[in-house]
Amino acid sequence: MKPWKLGLVIAGLLMTLAIALLPLLPGTAQSSGQTQLLWYGQSAFKLTTPAGKVLLLDPWLTNPLNPNGKQDLAALNQADLILVTHGHFDHVGDAVEIAKKTGAKLVSTFDLGRALVHYSGYPKDQVEFATQGNFGGEVTLLGGEVKIAFIPAVHSSSVASDGSPANYAGNPGGFLITVKNGPVIYHTGDTDLFADMALIPHFRPVDVMLACIGDQFTMGPQRAAEAVKLVNPKRVIPMHFGTFSLPGTPTAFAAALKQQRVASQYQLMQVGESIRL
Repeated sequence: MKPWKLGLVIAGLLMTLAIALLPLLPGTAQSSGQTQLLWYGQSAFKLTTPAGKVLLLDPWLTNPLNPNGKQDLAALNQADLILVTHGHFDHVGDAVEIAKKTGAKLVSTFDLGRALVHYSGYPKDQVEFATQGNFGGEVTLLGGEVKIAFIPAVHSSSVASDGSPANYAGNPGGFLITVKNGPVIYHTGDTDLFADMALIPHFRPVDVMLACIGDQFTMGPQRAAEAVKLVNPKRVIPMHFGTFSLPGTPTAFAAALKQQRVASQYQLMQVGESIRL
């Protein structure tokens, strides 16, 4: 083979190798062409868009249900947005540490954003006007990759720091996340059942509902099943159970869905499991 032809072959092989290794480079999420959802336990999820953007929802990675929490936190090297539904510690979780490591912008209500900066040390320059909002509003972020609508919740919200009394952190909420070339996902945050949930699909049909079911501090299985009936998602995934000896269980939730003849597909995720949507 002539030297110049050999050079072209080698160059082609090197280019192929470089493309293959690109997803493994630090800070680069692999784009699979599909939306991926990973559950860390409690209400913490990692959402990866078809274009490889990473959103973390209520990122308490180191919660008691996750035996690999510390390793997951150490290994996390990309986050574009951090979404926090309200100020309680089991939802703010590891947000500040992740933000400082990755530069992730905070998506939250305006009042919660101010509270997390002032009391929890979230980097102020990563809490931008463009990523803050309030209920009834929607923001378009990451160059149009996602739209995030702010949905009310029936709960409470406060931020504590260094053992001090709880500080005002606005009202609690949830998020309706619309992924470009992907699904519409409703993360309820911590909430009780409320009738206006029925309005959500009037504006945008929901593909996946991440529903709190733990009871005692949120709606339990029976009321959560009623909430699913109102939202009418294609699929529902339970969350916020099994910690703090909460009485609500996935078994009871599945039974309530069946009893109430809810048409949505039920899917139980395992801690650390990743699914494609």
